[in-house]
Amino acid sequence: MKLFRMLRRHIRDAFKSVFRNFSLSVASITCITITLIIVGLSIIASLNLKNFTTEIEEDVTMIVFLDADTTEEQISTLTVEINSIPNVEEVKFKSKNTSKNEMMQESDFFKETMSTWGEGDNPLKDSFQVKVKDIEKIADTAEEIRDMDKVSVVNYGEEMVNNLISAFSMIQKVAIIMVVALIVVTIFLIINTIKLTIFSRKREISIMRLVGASNVSIKIPFLIEGLILGFIGSIIPIVVIIYGYTALYNHLGGVVYSNLITLIQPEPFVYIASLIILGIGMLVGMVGSAGAVRKYLKV
Repeated sequence: MKLFRMLRRHIRDAFKSVFRNFSLSVASITCITITLIIVGLSIIASLNLKNFTTEIEEDVTMIVFLDADTTEEQISTLTVEINSIPNVEEVKFKSKNTSKNEMMQESDFFKETMSTWGEGDNPLKDSFQVKVKDIEKIADTAEEIRDMDKVSVVNYGEEMVNNLISAFSMIQKVAIIMVVALIVVTIFLIINTIKLTIFSRKREISIMRLVGASNVSIKIPFLIEGLILGFIGSIIPIVVIIYGYTALYNHLGGVVYSNLITLIQPEPFVYIASLIILGIGMLVGMVGSAGAVRKYLKV
């Protein structure tokens, strides 16, 4: 019970401090709000980029063309061998007649040309469509399939895929570094802003120490105050994320430029992002307060 009474008193003192030092509290909240908006936008951009990268990776398909004289028994054997490769997720066989019919449906020119082909005139090749689990290992997987008997050509757009992997990997790393850097800057700004608040109450804290207040009892109200400032400072960024992202998604119809680049659906994405921002705001507020108390007052 004593612990709860002490905690209740610390929370009460923290709220009183926020309103008693209103101008400095507003400065801290403004600092947190502006930075968290930028952090929130960076998180949204980073997660959408990761989603786009994942979709691209899932759509990458390796086409394995077979020799013209490949028998059905050899096709069955190849199916088993390709499926046995650890990085292979899915294998689909497509006969040359199926490829011919699909091409005829796509173009009148193909339809007119290919309709004259007899059973033995089809120059297309039987093939496998192979999807891999890890796109970064696709080159090794393709090389392993090339070495198999009756495999003629393996094609997956090697140069384009490698360029995409490199570009997306670099962009994701930059986005993570930006988010971390912004959080560090936020902590630094909050520490310096809260230092002003602590300096204005230096006499009050000195009296508390003279009457026997422990270091913990002095620190806790500041930690709670930082948590409160972080919570209040997170409100506007959360509103911006929920309503801003939803409006953007609806305005663009969920796609950017083309159906190739799709945005993450707002629900539950915006709520998860909001919880992340709220957690960062409250944590940063507490860390900022703790840093100001420890480094400035040497409590």
